[in-house]
Amino acid sequence: MSRGAALACAALALLASGRADAGSGVTSCTASAGGVAFGIYDPTSPSALTSSGTISVSCTVGSGHNPVTIALSAGSSGSYAVRTLVSGTNLLNYNLYLDAAYSQVWGDGTGSTVTDAQYVTPGQPAFSATVYALMPASQNAAAGSYIDTITVTVSY
Repeated sequence: MSRGAALACAALALLASGRADAGSGVTSCTASAGGVAFGIYDPTSPSALTSSGTISVSCTVGSGHNPVTIALSAGSSGSYAVRTLVSGTNLLNYNLYLDAAYSQVWGDGTGSTVTDAQYVTPGQPAFSATVYALMPASQNAAAGSYIDTITVTVSY
């Protein structure tokens, strides 16, 4: 199939997990994450595709003003520099960001990645965070359905 005729449907699944740190006033947290869907990718388009998703966190808080951190895995690429959506042996590059300006790569805090830190209290035990996604234009993509799975880790 020629580059101009290839259209790809791209989606990203976010899976949530939790981890407790000693000394926190938080006794537990649950997280849910909706998928991020890029929709149809046209490799002839000069414009990048953008999308967003939401991570919701709800905690049981005993006392105090407690930090809760959200980290994202690298996904199938194993790299935060460029994440990849996969369709068989075909790849589409993308990345996830903490900000709408697409300047802070959301990862696990290593290298040049950032995590999202929020605070929870007994009066405000829940919050949401927006995940911003960007797929660069002009990638030589084969037609197909592309997917990646990102693990969301909530530490408290």
